[in-house]
Amino acid sequence: MQHFQQLTSRIWYQTPVSETDRPILAVVRGENRQLMIDAGNSSAHAALFLEEMQKRDLGTPDLLALTHWHWDHIFGMRHLDLPSIATNQTITHMKAMQSYAWTDEALQERMDQGIEIPFCADAIKLEFGATRDIEVVLPTIGFERRLDLNLGDVHCQLIEVENDHSPGSLLVYIPEERVVFLGDAMYADIFSPKWNYTVERAEQLLDVIDRLEVDHYVWSHGRVMPKEEFANECRMMRRAIRVTKAANGRLKDMRVLYAEETGSPLTEDETEMLIYFANGIK
Repeated sequence: MQHFQQLTSRIWYQTPVSETDRPILAVVRGENRQLMIDAGNSSAHAALFLEEMQKRDLGTPDLLALTHWHWDHIFGMRHLDLPSIATNQTITHMKAMQSYAWTDEALQERMDQGIEIPFCADAIKLEFGATRDIEVVLPTIGFERRLDLNLGDVHCQLIEVENDHSPGSLLVYIPEERVVFLGDAMYADIFSPKWNYTVERAEQLLDVIDRLEVDHYVWSHGRVMPKEEFANECRMMRRAIRVTKAANGRLKDMRVLYAEETGSPLTEDETEMLIYFANGIK
């Protein structure tokens, strides 16, 4: 069951649903404008978010920012009819999706080609049912590197970041609230034959995030993570990067080096991360 929650005096968000791959949606409320973050995975998802805003007399969004191009973050755009913003890389991927069909047969064909993955195909079937009236609506505004928005007494920095999950993603950083929406940028590349992180992209992403002054980090398919807990995640990833470099991607050696550095047996999360980094070595 989804919940609509207040994070700060200016930020509200809707919790995710794993079964149908609904990510967190959010709104940043300024004195003059309101920015919605991600469009949802369907018109029903987007409509539910707007209904929750109305219930709380929060009005309606004026602008929309898309963190990246994956279906679960963009299919709700058709219902929203808002001026929308994305990176140029995201728009390029969305243009390619406009020619896609969404029947069971078309989904299976793209899975056979390695373009689609079973988890996403199954979630689309659950979210839309047998009738899939899906339209990929392109964003209104494209940009590179960074775009600053003044909503009135609160600012949003849209920061393009390299990452393994979806290169060209953007972070939404709200400095006055000390909050950053990460989208899916911290997740691995799940569309390759072997799920992976690469050392180069992971380092670039962490370096950008490290420069932000943040108390709450929002993962699209997870939860709001406080500063110290997120710092632990970053330390784990930095350590994995170090041992990947030292062992040149040899997983057995990576495990030994990692355990020696921590002085403890590897956890399930640490083991998984090392496998992903080993998979990312070319």
